[in-house]
Amino acid sequence: MFFSTPDADLACDRVHERGATVAVGPLRVGEGRAAMVADPQGAPFGLWQGELPRGWEVGAGHAPAWLELHTSDAFAAALFYGEVLDWTKNPSHGVSYEEQHDEVHILVDGETVAGLRGGGIEAAPDPRRRTRWDVYFRAHDIDAALAAVERTGGSVLSPVQQAPHGRYATVRDPDGGLFSLLGP
Repeated sequence: MFFSTPDADLACDRVHERGATVAVGPLRVGEGRAAMVADPQGAPFGLWQGELPRGWEVGAGHAPAWLELHTSDAFAAALFYGEVLDWTKNPSHGVSYEEQHDEVHILVDGETVAGLRGGGIEAAPDPRRRTRWDVYFRAHDIDAALAAVERTGGSVLSPVQQAPHGRYATVRDPDGGLFSLLGP
């Protein structure tokens, strides 16, 4: 998962200043620049400086429908990402936060696009519960999408579950990448 930034070098400096890790980059990739970093709790993510595909924004078209961070401290994570990506100081980004119990929702122009979930991550031995970003892609027919995952060499890791935004299931692609499908 990558976050867009107007200045990859500055964003990497901010990552480093906040005690997090810059693993790779920024490096030239095609017409842009990219870096792979990890937040202070170890959740990896990327930074991208360059053109974005037309219409590529959370919740639109083939872009992710929802992003979710599992971390030990959702409020500290909200501050970290806001400072690194300049969300808190640049109102043109249209980013705001909404607190709900141990979770922080990130809104872009009033639309909820991500959730930061806090809680007992470090105590859980299950690797799916470690600090990480989960990416959800929209599926118009979740049952057909899950059948397609298996037909193309992937695997369905969880039964379909009901959430406030629809039905979802976690899958693994043939190369081992984890993501979730979110249907109506």
